[in-house]
Amino acid sequence: MSVPAAAATTADSPLARRTVRKVGVRVMPIVLLLYIFNYMDRANIGYAQLGMAKELTITAATFGVASAIFFLAYVVFEVPSNMIMKKVGARLWLSRIAVSWGIVTVLTGFVASVTHLMIARILLGIAEAGLFPGLLLYLTFWFRGKERGRAIATLALAQPIALILGSLFGGWILDHVHWAGMSSWQWVFILQGAPAVLIGLLTFFYLPNKPADAKFLTAEERTWLQAEIDREYVPEEKETFLGQLRAVRDGKVMLLAISNLFIACGLYGLTFFLPLIVKQLDPKYSSTNIGLLGAIPYVVGAVGMLLLARNSDRTGERKGHVIGTVLVAAIGFFGAIQFKTVPTLSLISLSLAAIGVLGYLAPYWAMAARVLSKEHTAVGLAAINSIAALGGFFGPYAIGLAATETDVTVGLYFPIGCLIVAAVMLAFLKVPRDAGARLTRPVK
Repeated sequence: MSVPAAAATTADSPLARRTVRKVGVRVMPIVLLLYIFNYMDRANIGYAQLGMAKELTITAATFGVASAIFFLAYVVFEVPSNMIMKKVGARLWLSRIAVSWGIVTVLTGFVASVTHLMIARILLGIAEAGLFPGLLLYLTFWFRGKERGRAIATLALAQPIALILGSLFGGWILDHVHWAGMSSWQWVFILQGAPAVLIGLLTFFYLPNKPADAKFLTAEERTWLQAEIDREYVPEEKETFLGQLRAVRDGKVMLLAISNLFIACGLYGLTFFLPLIVKQLDPKYSSTNIGLLGAIPYVVGAVGMLLLARNSDRTGERKGHVIGTVLVAAIGFFGAIQFKTVPTLSLISLSLAAIGVLGYLAPYWAMAARVLSKEHTAVGLAAINSIAALGGFFGPYAIGLAATETDVTVGLYFPIGCLIVAAVMLAFLKVPRDAGARLTRPVK
């Protein structure tokens, strides 16, 4: 069926609005669920540590290694995973990722030693590899450039949601769940890992691979959307594996990847060590109290992230938003060090850090998509994310190494330095302002 010329060329035509709205309602909830439980299962070790530290004899330094080692396997398998998804289809591959990481997370609840924990974290990294860049790539199959910024912001919102839920339920489980003679920290892994298996199955049966397969769209809507996506994303040539990897040598890709690596040191430092920082405020806090207080920075960070994403889309400006949020995060970490024994000021500082490390996500990935050439979108996004994931190794490892049994915040000087370096690097990146950003409508 041919698409009417007016509908094909008018960004806000009834056909365009109707189709984008349907895609948002059908596709985005599953994408959001996948990433919420993915991030929750990656970060739940932060709360499990409050219970398993004594049983498995885990020090702050050992915890830093256990948190960090996940990312070594994650980095190695990220790019191949994204390339496999392009070949076998998003529905099958995203489903496989979710089911496998859910199983590994559940099995982590049965580890009996530090060695077992390290092995489980490596397996989790292998299982999860490719999900985030895979989801970013999947969004390019469904949203045009003018809607993609808000779609990415919705995806990025999964991180604070996961951290809020992980904080609330992780603390509650530690205090109240002691079933079947098992320790409460074991149930943190089991109860937060099992839903991922169900979501993986839902993904397989419910998520279409591309617009042409979408039965929830009419024939006219499918034809229009697929034509719009094909017009924006047309590879110049079919590349080999080595040919695609050549995109990694692009200077802009490397600058984006390395700067994101430094930012990730702050993001994952906060993700994994926030429960221990809050516990340090008052050793008498129960796990439930730690969970409730630990959720506050993420709630503030989520609101800040939405406002920043909205303003970035409205103005079409990306780089300034990213640099600004990175510097705000550095200020927040510095405040957390200075006010480590003052609960109110410490939580305000941690909230600033959360605004920074979460608020940069949407404008950063919109900026990356703007900079990448169309034919290298898949490998470029995966390469940036996989290299940046090394920040998930260096950040927690360095913080754990510097932390003492009585002072976790001393390790935060490392992410502060990393964030400042990232801001300086990004200042040299040339990014064109997105055209037509003021016409962007929210994905519903």
